[in-house]
Amino acid sequence: MASPHVVVTQPLVTTTTVINQQARGWSTGLCDCCDDCGICCLAFWCFPCFMCKTADDFGECMCLPLLEIMCSGCGYCSGYGSGVVPPISMAMRVAARERYGISGSICGDCCTMYCCMSCGWCQIAREIKERKKQVTIINATTSILPHPTYVPQPAYSPLPYAPGSNQVGPVYQK
Repeated sequence: MASPHVVVTQPLVTTTTVINQQARGWSTGLCDCCDDCGICCLAFWCFPCFMCKTADDFGECMCLPLLEIMCSGCGYCSGYGSGVVPPISMAMRVAARERYGISGSICGDCCTMYCCMSCGWCQIAREIKERKKQVTIINATTSILPHPTYVPQPAYSPLPYAPGSNQVGPVYQK
């Protein structure tokens, strides 16, 4: 009888998530709409829908930008020319900057969202999309496990069938 082979090493997979915490700038510029034309087109054709989608992608209530739109008439008028700094847009920009450790100031956020709100929202959406691409490093390592003790099992040998005994034997059909 051949002895069984016992595996004594198992490959283990460990996953390490790398999070960069140092402050840096936005991954794209304010007017870099060509970096992601899909984001830019959605913002151009239906800005209120785009704002809601971006807020949802960021983890906020999808209806949050609608408050700003309802307070200012249409989403397009709350920026330059209305004399009002769009509060929801500015809060979203500040929150994205703080969450992702982007350097800047609330004054810069205020000026960006007042003068070019659609470009500011596009920049936020591109940043969210970029940050969702998480870097994962997978390391495969081999660990040596303690050698298990092999306990031989007794060999199985069935008892011979004896007709007339209480054993259950083969049943033949006629």
